[in-house]
Amino acid sequence: MNHRFDGPEVGLFLNGETPINDYKKYYFLYEKIFAVNGAFSYLKKLKIQVDCVIGDFDSCIKKKVFSKKIFVTSDQNYTDFEKALKIIYEKGYYNINVWGASGKEQDHFLGNLSTALKYKNKLSIIFHDNYHSYFFSFKKNFLLGRKNKKISLFPFPKVEGLSTYGLRYSLTNRFLEIGKYIGIRNESIENKIEINYEKGELLIFIER
Repeated sequence: MNHRFDGPEVGLFLNGETPINDYKKYYFLYEKIFAVNGAFSYLKKLKIQVDCVIGDFDSCIKKKVFSKKIFVTSDQNYTDFEKALKIIYEKGYYNINVWGASGKEQDHFLGNLSTALKYKNKLSIIFHDNYHSYFFSFKKNFLLGRKNKKISLFPFPKVEGLSTYGLRYSLTNRFLEIGKYIGIRNESIENKIEINYEKGELLIFIER
């Protein structure tokens, strides 16, 4: 899955569900690995080399990561995810693969989605978990090489003028809204998929 901006990709690990599937075939492609302090312990067990650790640390954690670059961020007005995005952006990276954004406490998952939407125009953020990759869509999308994958289209909170090509259940100029009609559990039947809409915000989930 391609990011929107030219330049390298980085990995950002949050303290949600620990990735267990094929993350290792991706992470070595990242220019840098960033982690919030809550994710550092599982990354260490997975033997993933971390370049920068971000968060509000106690002395014990600091001792464990003394050889890494540490960014101490104690401002409680922002989540660790948003703090990390700010630092990554300031360092000149715009293509971010986020692991561990979902699972565990689901209010954190919703908060992470809200933060990603806030930074949608500045950063290309693709979330990954053990089941899907997902991201906030722009109005025109072309996805290649995704035949026979489950595709879900979720309005956030609504989308107008949605049309698709290459999905089993095609949509033409449709209106989606939470609580009324959503487009989950569709399936790609072509190698090239088009998903376009006119207004609103749309989350696209693609089966891994």
